[in-house]
Amino acid sequence: MSDTRKAPHTLMCNEVWGGNRKVVRTVQLASVTAWMASVPLDEGEGGGDLYYMSVCNHGLISRVALADVSGHGRVVSAMTETLQKLMHENIDVWDQSDFMRGLNETFALSAQNKYATAIVLSIDRITGRLAFSNAGHLPPLWYHARPKKWGWLKEDDFLQADKASGLPIGLIPGTDYLQTVVNLEPYDLLVLYTDGVTEAENNVGQNLDREQLLKWAREAPIDSPESLGRALLRRLELFQGRCRTDDETLVVLQRDRASLFASPGDVDMNHSVPLQDGLEIEVAVDGRCRSMSESDVEQTNQAFLAPG
Repeated sequence: MSDTRKAPHTLMCNEVWGGNRKVVRTVQLASVTAWMASVPLDEGEGGGDLYYMSVCNHGLISRVALADVSGHGRVVSAMTETLQKLMHENIDVWDQSDFMRGLNETFALSAQNKYATAIVLSIDRITGRLAFSNAGHLPPLWYHARPKKWGWLKEDDFLQADKASGLPIGLIPGTDYLQTVVNLEPYDLLVLYTDGVTEAENNVGQNLDREQLLKWAREAPIDSPESLGRALLRRLELFQGRCRTDDETLVVLQRDRASLFASPGDVDMNHSVPLQDGLEIEVAVDGRCRSMSESDVEQTNQAFLAPG
């Protein structure tokens, strides 16, 4: 991958950003910092790796979607349009079951026997709860900041046992897509990637594989998403040299320090709801992004923090 540096981009409320073109960039979401590098094999055409990010109307829900389409050209264009449309339509909904089913149905009808793997994550700014759905995609790497340990972001065992759910997008109409919810602690890191990274080959035909990627992550700096991402990128370039055979995408996410309140500056900058009766905070109630006045803060926090 060559380096095409761009200035960091901060997502405003109700904004969707992404595509399938070459990019190396830092993106700021709601209490989440993302760094990504995506390079299509054919940089002029755009690749089969699709990436999108969004922030909801009130700056509470951040969503990240990464898909790897089995093909190029018209099929990828159709998938790109569908993914962007669904990101907009579901921008205020933390639960993403309908999002995944809609993506599968639309792609199955228009993709001409093609399919795509995909992973979609929704992160609640206040609680740090992360809901993710995996449609046959490679599991992200997860760095737990408190114990300082690396591992995998995987679905619940009972979901993995259900062979009728979680299939790649576009394979079977009517496939159900469930989701797993975990707590993402402040400063935790996630590394998303496509198979162009883990199936990269060196000059003797040896594949990288995901266990080697995890080993590299354990040896890399973790002071920021960019430093981790660039370290992995350098290792990948040294490993494969000029032997690129596929689109390659890396996305590194880090949850920022916990944020319970929206500052007046945040509300003004993001064109969110006006201040009424003092400071307002944004909360997710029944999976939706909306505003709540300060008088209801204590009740809401108790509901979020209660064991369940």
